[in-house]
Amino acid sequence: MGGKGKEFGGPAGVAGVVAGLPLVTYVLGDLAAPSCAGAGGAAPDGNGVLGVLWCSAVGTAEGAALVLGWFALVLGLHLALPGKRVQGVELPGGRGRLTYKLNALPVFALILLGAGVGSFGLGALPLDAAYDQFLPLLTASTVFSFALSAYLYAASFRKGALLAQEGTTGNVVYDFFMGRELNPRLGGLDLKEFCELYPGLIGWAVLNLGMAYKQYKETGGVTNAMVLVNLFQGIYVWDALWYEPSILTTMDITTDGFGHMLCFGDLTWVPFTYTLQARYLVTQPEGLSPLAVAGIAGLNFLGYFMFRGANGQKDQFRRDPGHPSVAHLKYMPTERGTKLIISGWWGLARHINYTGDWLMGLAWCLPCGFGSVVPYFYAIYFAVLLIHRDLRDGHACEQKYGKDWAKYCSIVKYRLIPGVY
Repeated sequence: MGGKGKEFGGPAGVAGVVAGLPLVTYVLGDLAAPSCAGAGGAAPDGNGVLGVLWCSAVGTAEGAALVLGWFALVLGLHLALPGKRVQGVELPGGRGRLTYKLNALPVFALILLGAGVGSFGLGALPLDAAYDQFLPLLTASTVFSFALSAYLYAASFRKGALLAQEGTTGNVVYDFFMGRELNPRLGGLDLKEFCELYPGLIGWAVLNLGMAYKQYKETGGVTNAMVLVNLFQGIYVWDALWYEPSILTTMDITTDGFGHMLCFGDLTWVPFTYTLQARYLVTQPEGLSPLAVAGIAGLNFLGYFMFRGANGQKDQFRRDPGHPSVAHLKYMPTERGTKLIISGWWGLARHINYTGDWLMGLAWCLPCGFGSVVPYFYAIYFAVLLIHRDLRDGHACEQKYGKDWAKYCSIVKYRLIPGVY
């Protein structure tokens, strides 16, 4: 990790990521299902490179209208619906705390209702577009992510903006990617928190529903494999929205600037790569045996039990260490005056929540069978991401806690997998 300006291999590595990730999303989308499926007719060379470009271009105007309309819909619901007012953590430099309006779950519920109405032909949300216009939607989302990132970078130079440490190296490409401003806002709207949970995460669930609807229209039914993918990932989205206040203490909100890394990740990478399993299953309408369903469901809920148990335990301990549910936990006091948990879930591994998260991700891929590696991209990519996050978090904690961190690591020896890693 190595300090300021060293994430992702520094400026050169970041430039590769900025240029390469959009290409990866196109390739994965094309491999998961025919690039021209339902949109734009026959491409010049079928499903090759020209096919992807052709089908991305045909219908671009409609894709742009849908993406902008989607963002406006979610934003409008967030602003119009009532929500809890919650304060975040103390800002650097003694700038106090920001107040956040949190209502992601009601927004999600209304959008699901609209998707359901739209699937019956009343036009509330065009679910067919999830599959039929996948590549134009991806193109429009990519352009929107770059445009918003450029705005965020330019706006960060205004007087009084609170800047993130990692995004102020002076290298334009690196700072554009990492994000210069810590908490960019428009009026009372916190752009980073909104983009983190609302349009992309909810969009992921809606795109999945669109894939299931497409399979139903094509085959007259929905396979149990498609049901599992929609159910598991829908629960994951619901969980994130239900525990929306918890995001205010994560590094994404407290430490990372809001730049292209989070902007593209939230608005494009999540909804268009996390839906690969559902997109793949549209063209592979084969069911699973009852034994396979039971095994995959068991793996998913084991991962969820670990993920939610660990995150809930940490969140409750942070808010009230004397609460009956966490009062039994052992902890290590630090010179900073904080407490590091060394028992319970967090005595097993320093990031046991990441392990549960990955097990869930594997369970999302298994319903696709073993005919292609493409649906397993998520499990492979997520393993790499979680290891990177573990290393990044470890480096940040080493700087934050000093010698206390070394003592903590001697007590909680394993990073992710108890007894192994």
